[in-house]
Amino acid sequence: MTKFSDLALDPRVLKAVAEAGYETPTPIQAQAIPHALQGKDVLGIAQTGTGKTASFTLPMITLLGKGRAKARMPRSLVLAPTRELAAQVAENFDVYAKYTKLTKALLIGGVSFGEQDKLIDRGVDVLIATPGRLLDHHERGKLLLTGVQIMVVDEADRMLDMGFIPDIERIFSLTPFTRQTFFYSATMAPEIERITNTFLTGAVKIEVARQATTSTTIEQKLIQFTPSRKDKSFAEKRAVLRSIITSEGEACTNAIVFCNRKMDVDVVTKSLKAHGFNASAIHGDLDQSVRTKTLDGFRDGSVHILVASDVAARGLDVPAVSHVFNFDVPSHPEDYVHRIGRTGRAGRLGKAYSIAVPSDDKYIAAIESLVKQPIPRGEVPAGALESASDVPERAREERGSRARGGRGGEARGRDRGPREDKPVIVEAVAEAVVAPAAPEVVVAAPAPAPAPERSPRRDNRRNEERAPREERPREAREERVREDRPREDRPRDDRRDYRGNRDHGDRVVGLGEHVPDFILRSFKLKTETKDDSEEMAETSSES
Repeated sequence: MTKFSDLALDPRVLKAVAEAGYETPTPIQAQAIPHALQGKDVLGIAQTGTGKTASFTLPMITLLGKGRAKARMPRSLVLAPTRELAAQVAENFDVYAKYTKLTKALLIGGVSFGEQDKLIDRGVDVLIATPGRLLDHHERGKLLLTGVQIMVVDEADRMLDMGFIPDIERIFSLTPFTRQTFFYSATMAPEIERITNTFLTGAVKIEVARQATTSTTIEQKLIQFTPSRKDKSFAEKRAVLRSIITSEGEACTNAIVFCNRKMDVDVVTKSLKAHGFNASAIHGDLDQSVRTKTLDGFRDGSVHILVASDVAARGLDVPAVSHVFNFDVPSHPEDYVHRIGRTGRAGRLGKAYSIAVPSDDKYIAAIESLVKQPIPRGEVPAGALESASDVPERAREERGSRARGGRGGEARGRDRGPREDKPVIVEAVAEAVVAPAAPEVVVAAPAPAPAPERSPRRDNRRNEERAPREERPREAREERVREDRPREDRPRDDRRDYRGNRDHGDRVVGLGEHVPDFILRSFKLKTETKDDSEEMAETSSES
């Protein structure tokens, strides 16, 4: 059997590996490390949990043992799809390179650019980054990739799912073509194969396990049930989850609960906490400091249950996870394999439960088609669904249904009491408008104070509108309009009304007491009469 000492690694690396407690490499490590040390490109196809990180970290440290880094020009580059996976690679580098003088920098979101710029400016041997943050630094002129000797792309299939492939292609174009490339993926989708054919040269293909393979050390169970009502599905699933965790008892030393949506992660976490479980949430919307603290707590045992989105399905290196619970059946069958692969690692036994409702049948069929075997069915724990009727649960169900855009109106009508109270209030308000003199109506419905005063004017206005326009005095209409308008708008309306009224009277606007005569004259063209002609003749004769 091959041992690490047989792989021609740097003695300093072997010392660190031995102190970490490893003697025998995994199949992908045993096959990939010799080719990597020879300077060849490596294309590795393996599912999560097979030791891919060490298969490129160990030879990379050995190859970078000679030479020194230049400012803003890293010697090697490791790309990871998520912050957690990038942080895990950085932790592995710290473990295996602790007896070397190699330096590293971690470029991920949620961390200030200033601190990362300081590390890059000093020069680093290993740069570990997510694609987005790496390109941000490059576009700011703080990073050059022309000195990259080794480039690693980890979880390429996840990069494809998250839409990072264009960024990956751009990063490849920024690196020298003489680089050595390590490319790892769980699947070989057509897009992944196109990239490998474009950017890898004479790559050695290593495939140690099919993506459709689930570990034999994992006991799988599918818990199917039909909700009593559609709007109660979310609450009853939470009740089933709590019952399963409770039924496992002390055997459930720690667990990961996977949800399809970030919003559901928060709701499920609050539900577990409300019922006395030690649970914490992790998803992409949390700050990096919170995510790091949560993962550290899960590793050291201070967090018993980790509720996560698929951001933690890959790259979360916690060897001793006893249980995995799929609160939601994943829509992509490959994600099922990755999720349950968080347990049953390193030869340990693990359990994976999936909770399903009738709408998940198509997803279950796709998973069973992928793994080429049916998922064993299990029974809903006794009394699980009855606990969904708890008062705290109903409150959370209402919030969850509203957040998901479900039919919250029906649930609110049943759970919050009769809705007949609201029409009574509406009717009272309507009566207050029609009959303002009724004091009991005003007490039953607190209507605005001006409402009774406006009501007669509204009625009068309706009556006036029904009358012919010529029967209504113009002055009355204008006065009513001015009074009905808000006080702050009256000056403007008054000015508008004054401009429209040719009969100015004694009111003067803009020129005070002195107004030129020509302004007061009417601008209407009038027909010259006989009296006007005689007056003009007398005027001319006098002059």
